[in-house]
Amino acid sequence: MQFSELIIKLGSAVTASSFDRDRQLDPILTGLAPIEAATAGTISYIEGDKFAKFVGSTAASALVLPMNETIQAQASDRGIAWIATKEPRLLFAQVIKVFYQPFKLPVGVHPSAIVEMGVELGENVSIGAHTVIQAGVKIGNDVTIHPNVVVYPDVQIGDRTILHANCTIHERVRLGNDCVIHSGAAIGAEGFGFVPTATGWFKMEQAGYTVLEDGVEIGCNSTVDRPAMGETRIGRDTKLDNLVHVGHGCQIGSNCAIAAQVGLAGGVKVGNGVLLAGQVGVANQVTIGDRAIASSKTGIHSNVDPGEIVSGYPAVSHKLWLKTAAIVNRLPEMYQFFKQSQRN
Repeated sequence: MQFSELIIKLGSAVTASSFDRDRQLDPILTGLAPIEAATAGTISYIEGDKFAKFVGSTAASALVLPMNETIQAQASDRGIAWIATKEPRLLFAQVIKVFYQPFKLPVGVHPSAIVEMGVELGENVSIGAHTVIQAGVKIGNDVTIHPNVVVYPDVQIGDRTILHANCTIHERVRLGNDCVIHSGAAIGAEGFGFVPTATGWFKMEQAGYTVLEDGVEIGCNSTVDRPAMGETRIGRDTKLDNLVHVGHGCQIGSNCAIAAQVGLAGGVKVGNGVLLAGQVGVANQVTIGDRAIASSKTGIHSNVDPGEIVSGYPAVSHKLWLKTAAIVNRLPEMYQFFKQSQRN
């Protein structure tokens, strides 16, 4: 693909380009590469000052750059074609879509798939090998279900949703439009509900629903549990990484990002636009306000106010945690000083 063709495909996403200034800079692009490993014929990107040094050494034929005239001039001096925008990473994501399209099953039902009587199939549905779709399931238009998926009865799947290989959708699940469920994920499995008695644990049946609103994405081997009553709900455009656990009855808002190995206990309420970094743990019934952020490994045992940034175990204000972390590094020195003062 010619560089000039790429600019046309990206359209208004491109704010400026070297091609506008020098029509001779129109290399042929054959693929994508990280900036430090780029070769001739590839396009890469630089998001900010941290990687700006690579402009002087990269072998890439084209770059996505920030709106920085110094960096742009350096690329032009080296004969590297470039396009620029205020959000280089976002623009490069659009570049990737030009060069790469995910694998898609052909439309139709594979002969080895089991689709029981009473299943409602929309238009242009793709169902892969050895998939099992049980009675009473409703599947929207342009849905893709990859091999070995199991869909229990009483499930609704919205338009353009993708279920990747080996995921399981349990009963009483409602998946919105444009959802993505990755391999190994279990949506709507029974919540952890057991009542202690004098003779052991009495199982509390999980009779509620699990609802994923439009645009929700669930990573590999993640679990979203069904409650005993009511709903477990994940809001529109929220994204879960791999190995995330969402306990029964949790309510997660829209546009949240939850990184790998986060665990939410039952009944947790998460507002809109919340960011939970890797291995965050949240205790039962805790409420996390809109736009709050928890750094990696934070243990949250009490409510977090909207917009607050917390760290540590147990969670405290991020600023306080930074101060205490700095003190911890000095504890051996402080201890020696304490021992010396006791001798005196």
